[in-house]
Amino acid sequence: MVKTMCYRSLVSNLALFCIVTACPLSGRFLQADDGPEVPRIDSVVMSVSQPQASDEAVIWYDDFDGPEKAYTESQGQLDDSQAFGGQGRSMLSVYEKGTRGTGNRKVFFGDSPTGRFVRKGQSFDDIYWRVYVKHQHGWTGGGPAKLSRATSIVSPRWAQAMISHVWSSGEALTLDPATGVRGDRIVTSRYNDFPNLRWLGNKPASQFRLHSTQESGRWVCVEARAKLNTPGKKDGLNQLWIDGRLEAERKNVDWRGNYTGHGINAVFLETYWNDGSPVTQSRWIDNFVISTKPIGPIVCPRNPILIKTPYHGPGKMAAWWVEVANAADEPTVVWKSHELTDTERVQVDTDNGAFIGLLARKSQLDAGRTYCFRVRQSSDTGQMSDWSPWHQAVRTSNEPARSTNQGD
Repeated sequence: MVKTMCYRSLVSNLALFCIVTACPLSGRFLQADDGPEVPRIDSVVMSVSQPQASDEAVIWYDDFDGPEKAYTESQGQLDDSQAFGGQGRSMLSVYEKGTRGTGNRKVFFGDSPTGRFVRKGQSFDDIYWRVYVKHQHGWTGGGPAKLSRATSIVSPRWAQAMISHVWSSGEALTLDPATGVRGDRIVTSRYNDFPNLRWLGNKPASQFRLHSTQESGRWVCVEARAKLNTPGKKDGLNQLWIDGRLEAERKNVDWRGNYTGHGINAVFLETYWNDGSPVTQSRWIDNFVISTKPIGPIVCPRNPILIKTPYHGPGKMAAWWVEVANAADEPTVVWKSHELTDTERVQVDTDNGAFIGLLARKSQLDAGRTYCFRVRQSSDTGQMSDWSPWHQAVRTSNEPARSTNQGD
């Protein structure tokens, strides 16, 4: 699976990096006082064809670029100024100062008793859903309470058998599963029937601070899983991955007792900030997928184009450097860029850098493998940022190797 190859190795990657630099895994900025901000790879130009576009396991896919899809509920605009890969559109969440925000999308599917839905009549006990999330640079105030949830709708009033909440915990994310079942009986009578829900545990939260100022300004991959328990057993599962790492997990979850009337049949993307935003700011969501199997990161060409976050710091940017690591094995650098000065985009090829180590004498990344990146930059005032943590996992396409004279 993508996760077996990518997520575990990224944990090793980041752990090793943190031992060397004595930094926490929170991904905070690593910079000297008043020096350049430690940059990130904002996103990567995607392959035209993404596997979820034709995969039979996929229940729903929306890159927000084509005609707007028929959600049961849709609030807020699509924004063509922000998109993963630098082109297209994304779902916009707007937080005016003091408000709870505007923007949501609600997908119903399978055996839902209400709503506009897809995959009618099917029942789903185990789903994954993935989004890319970007917070406006300089984001402040911690996390809006809601990001997404998967749920089992059992009545036209939206009574719920279970809910898998992906919610904020300060600057972090957490899973907050809940059940509306006792034995084999639904005890909720409406949506968010909090007095009748039983909460199943929301700790620990993620180490990664998705809603921190330090991680704002770039796209982050967030994927969750909800697997219902076998009726009568406490063997359900709830998992959360952020930027390629398993960050939270709830095992032995009793989602539904003995109830078998409905499976998981809705996923919501949300904006709601309980306490209201302290300032006016925005958040974006892109590349939304619901599937019955692990999804993982986007797929990119074998000579991917990387997009660096804009420069912030003293003076102007003088240069930047990026390295690519093979995240499927031990943390190993396989490509190093030359000094880059003219643009905040670079293609991973032999013109802009050198393939080394496992890919020495190659001219492309290997096909169907997972890679991640780290980056640093300097100012025209002579100051250098530290390297970023390894981040922004992507998977290369399975396209055949190009014919070259460099040993491919």
